[in-house]
Amino acid sequence: MKIRIVNTSHHPLPAYETSASAGMDLRAFVPQDIVLKPLGRALVSTGLFIEIPPGFEAQVRPRSGLAIKKGVTVLNTPGTIDADYRGEVKVILVNLSNEDFVVKDGDRIAQMIIAAHEQAEWMQVEELEETSRGAGGFGSTGHK
Repeated sequence: MKIRIVNTSHHPLPAYETSASAGMDLRAFVPQDIVLKPLGRALVSTGLFIEIPPGFEAQVRPRSGLAIKKGVTVLNTPGTIDADYRGEVKVILVNLSNEDFVVKDGDRIAQMIIAAHEQAEWMQVEELEETSRGAGGFGSTGHK
């Protein structure tokens, strides 16, 4: 799949790190360091503008290494970039640790995955088909 991209940053385009990678790293494009205080959040620029084909979305997700090592994650994960959005790709980072975290220009801050999706058409009915689970909610499976 080919996706049109405008890169206004001085960083390389997002790329798959291995032949089996699902996500591509996104890099911060910031004129000065951003200090994320504990429980602080920031909208971080990437300098990227993308044209996703209809029927697909780009999902912005946390980087597992950043999450486990530094306690920094993507706040609205996964963040969806719709096919008709043409603005800059930005990442909402949150610092869940007890220490300041500094975002520097070029830091790998998130990953982006391209995924197919469907648009649903609602069919209003009076009742739903029964299942063995029924209305069992959170934590209800696996209990006898």
